[in-house]
Amino acid sequence: MPISQEARAGAKASAAARAGGGIGAQVRMHTHWRVVARDPGGEVKWADDFDNLVVNEGLDDLLDNYLKGSGYTAAFYVGITGTAPSFAAGDTMGSHDGWTEVEAYDEATRETLTLGAVSSQSVDNSASKAQFTIDTNGTKIGGAFVSTDDEKGGSGGTLYGGAALSAGDKELDDDDTLDVTVTLTAAAA
Repeated sequence: MPISQEARAGAKASAAARAGGGIGAQVRMHTHWRVVARDPGGEVKWADDFDNLVVNEGLDDLLDNYLKGSGYTAAFYVGITGTAPSFAAGDTMGSHDGWTEVEAYDEATRETLTLGAVSSQSVDNSASKAQFTIDTNGTKIGGAFVSTDDEKGGSGGTLYGGAALSAGDKELDDDDTLDVTVTLTAAAA
C-alpha cells in the first residue's frame, strides 16, 4: 500500500523533532539581570549579575498576547524583592509565598521596563535602566522581578518572572540608587 503525503510529512516532522531541529526545536526563554548599587555620591557599592525564572503565568501571557493577540501593547515594570527570594514556576503577582516586594524607594510606582531594539533574539533596557532611589537606611535587597502592573506593592497584573541576586542579599541606605538592567532572550534550545 502506498504511503500518503500526510504520512510522509508527519514522519519528517517527527524525525526533525527527535533530532532537535526544524519543527520540533524547543525555544528557551531567558532573562539576565545586571544590578548596580551606588551611594549618593555615585560610587559603586556593589554589582551583581543573575538569571531569571520565567514563571508559568509569564509564559502563558507571552503565548496569549503574541501568538493569539491582536492590537496588544506591551507594558512591563521592574520591581525589587526583599531578602532570600525563592521564585517558583507557579508564582503569580497575587500568590508568591517565596518572596516579598521592597517598597522602600522614592519612586511612586514600579519602574517602567523600557526596551530598546530587538537584535539577535535579544532585547534589553540598557539605554534606559530602571532606577530606584532607596528611602530607608538598612533596606535589604534580595532580587528583582518583572510584572505588567506598575503599582508598588500591588498584587494585580501578570508576573513575567523574577530571580534572586547571585551573591545573596545586599543592604542599601537612604539616597542610594539601584540601577537594574534586564536582558530578555529567546533562543533555540
